[in-house]
Amino acid sequence: MAGSAHATTTEDGRAGSRRTVTGATPGHGALPLAVVAAAFTLAQLLLVPPVMGLGWDETVYVSQVSGHVPAAFFSAPRARGVSLLTAPITSWSSSTPLLRVYLALLSGFALFLALRAWRGLFPVRVLAGAGVLFASLWVTLFYGPQAMPNYWVAVGALAAVACFLRAGTAARGDRHPRGTKNPTEGRKDRESWRSWEGRKDREDREGREAGEGRDGRTVLWGLAASGALMALMRPMDAVWACLPLLVLGLRRPYRRPLLVLLAGLAAGAAEWVIEAYVGYGGLFQRLSDGSAIQGGLGLHLAVVDQLRSLGGRALCRPCTGGFPGPAVMGWWFALPLLTALGLAVAVRARRTTPTLLPLACAVTAATPYLFLIGYAAPRFLLPAYALLAIPAADALDRLTTARDGSRRPLAVALVALGLAAHLTVQLTVLMPLVDRTTTARRSWSGTADALHHLGVRPPCLVTGHEAIPVGFYAGCSSAATSGHNANSTDEAIGRAARRLPVATLVVPGTRPPAYARDWPSVAVGALRVYYAVPEAG
Repeated sequence: MAGSAHATTTEDGRAGSRRTVTGATPGHGALPLAVVAAAFTLAQLLLVPPVMGLGWDETVYVSQVSGHVPAAFFSAPRARGVSLLTAPITSWSSSTPLLRVYLALLSGFALFLALRAWRGLFPVRVLAGAGVLFASLWVTLFYGPQAMPNYWVAVGALAAVACFLRAGTAARGDRHPRGTKNPTEGRKDRESWRSWEGRKDREDREGREAGEGRDGRTVLWGLAASGALMALMRPMDAVWACLPLLVLGLRRPYRRPLLVLLAGLAAGAAEWVIEAYVGYGGLFQRLSDGSAIQGGLGLHLAVVDQLRSLGGRALCRPCTGGFPGPAVMGWWFALPLLTALGLAVAVRARRTTPTLLPLACAVTAATPYLFLIGYAAPRFLLPAYALLAIPAADALDRLTTARDGSRRPLAVALVALGLAAHLTVQLTVLMPLVDRTTTARRSWSGTADALHHLGVRPPCLVTGHEAIPVGFYAGCSSAATSGHNANSTDEAIGRAARRLPVATLVVPGTRPPAYARDWPSVAVGALRVYYAVPEAG
């Protein structure tokens, strides 16, 4: 952890041997992070059963690369990063449990890499604590094994900020990172100071010669990959999350990292931009369509909507109803307080940048989802939660540590009690949500089975209410003549019904479309299904 804002490097009497003030050698510092990542993976597999079916958005992403179902309509705001991420499984297998296990393993490994990128900027114990804070949130556990983009933007942002800081520090060539106290502070022994300074000069030269080549290149590659990952998943979210990095990159030491970050973002967003011109009428038209689908970007106070969604509402649109209890909302108010304390600690220790930068990126990442859209989904704030976990964990570490470096037993007990209560709250939200979600997705599968019994089997077409997920489960194409997923017309659907099986799903009490009014119909669950099956031959 040479160059840490929290630790100094000393010699233990052996040539070339180095250790941190925490006593941990650099080679062993990753073990606590690996334990946190492994626990996160195991928790996903135990708490979010792999048998839970795919959700609406998941069926859209998976269908783009599936070898078993037709591709669903791909609306303007979506990006194909999740489809690429799932392709190693979905291109040859239709097994949802296999996909869930794959994503759980991959999300755990990604969390490990993102936390590991922060080594040298914060002590490993702080990074492990940040991993626990982020991974224990119900929204993180719920979406980690799902084919959704927000978690991947979160870990990409977490890694990108760390790599950007490390690359800038290496370019600056600091001998004493801010907040690192030299061993002769408060002494007047000039010879001792000169001896220590000379030793540091030699160590820094050796470190730069040996590390700037290998480790420096690794950090830059990590920065580019993190930027590309975010842009592949959600290009606009990537821009919002990186705004503070783009501003800091105007300073001389950060100009090279800025160019690398921009290259990564451009590489990740290239497909989305090209597709905008090929299939959406141009980049600005795609942005406009995406804004319309989200209800029109403008000044909206969605903070209240986010609070309502904390009780386990995966999508709060329209966001009406009551608020969850104070215990459920408590962590949401505690998080900014902890991050403010972490920033105060960092300012006092003169290591402001490593704490302020993730905090700033969290604020910009959350801004569009708190103030610019008129609805809420808890997953939208995953990047902010991941970035805020670093200063929050640093604050908890400071609260439990005395001036001499020893632990404060009472503070440790209180923090442990608070974390236990936090975990209990997260589980009380997660478990009912998993049950409700599993039941809802089974109903789609049940509707698909009913369609098969009616003769609507692949190749086939499903239209109407919830046509996209039901069509996916039935192995059919889906179509809509209005709304955000409009991709067909009444005439085209009528013509399709003369050559392949077509089903239209209608909510009771509403009239079927004109093309389906003469078709036979049956009640299937809470829906009425109008269907047409052409005679064979």
